[in-house]
Amino acid sequence: MSEPKKRNNNFAGSKSEVIVMAVFAFACFFCVWYLVSLNERIGKFFPNPIVVLESFFQAFVTPIGQNTMLEHIFYSLRRVTTGFLLGAFIGIPLGLVMACSKTLRALLMPLFSIVRPIPGLAWIPLAILWFGLGESSKYFLICMTALVGITVQTYHGALNVDPLHIGAARMLGANNFQLFTNVIIRSAIPYIFAGLQGSFAGAWCAVIAAEMIRSDEGVGWIIFNGMNYANTTQVIAGMLAIGIVGLITSALLRALERSFCKWNIQGK
Repeated sequence: MSEPKKRNNNFAGSKSEVIVMAVFAFACFFCVWYLVSLNERIGKFFPNPIVVLESFFQAFVTPIGQNTMLEHIFYSLRRVTTGFLLGAFIGIPLGLVMACSKTLRALLMPLFSIVRPIPGLAWIPLAILWFGLGESSKYFLICMTALVGITVQTYHGALNVDPLHIGAARMLGANNFQLFTNVIIRSAIPYIFAGLQGSFAGAWCAVIAAEMIRSDEGVGWIIFNGMNYANTTQVIAGMLAIGIVGLITSALLRALERSFCKWNIQGK
């Protein structure tokens, strides 16, 4: 009976096998993309991957507008990081307090239940009306997009602590503060990181939309500018930049989660 278990555990393969399969998948994707773009009609509005990659790397040397690709990525990443961290600094404590306080839970959860289904982009009109077209409206939009998801995930993580863990801590003489810091927060960490990863993706969507509305720099501006000039290559190059940055930041968040959650199977 032990042999099938070994096969199940090794089903995903080693890290090297996963990397090889990922490279193979990307190679197949680019081959299909290239073959499709060879069609005369499709090729007029859908450039082949070689042209897109050349444009992407060239943008690191030749500016698009007033900035190079690296500078555009920096502007977008700065906006995302600022709004996202603001949402996390508010959302994580708020979610923990809501889980521990029945009064706050009764007051705030109905509000979050209403706000949660609202897409982050729906806040754009209010952001413009309240903060204008400057940077403040972008930070507000990103913060609101990240805040809801982080708060709700943190709340569920802190609320679903195993009662056995709480009982054991009580038996060992833990006071309320020790129970909160050593049991509740530790149990909520995997949920918190799940909220952070999902909300970070939402924050990128928000900043791209905000930069399309009013901006002179950023990856969203690259895409919007390419659309205005019917430059499909520039649009796809901007999308490629978003994908690469998102992949890197997601990997960093997973690595951070593993360092915080070595004791939890979800963090392995």
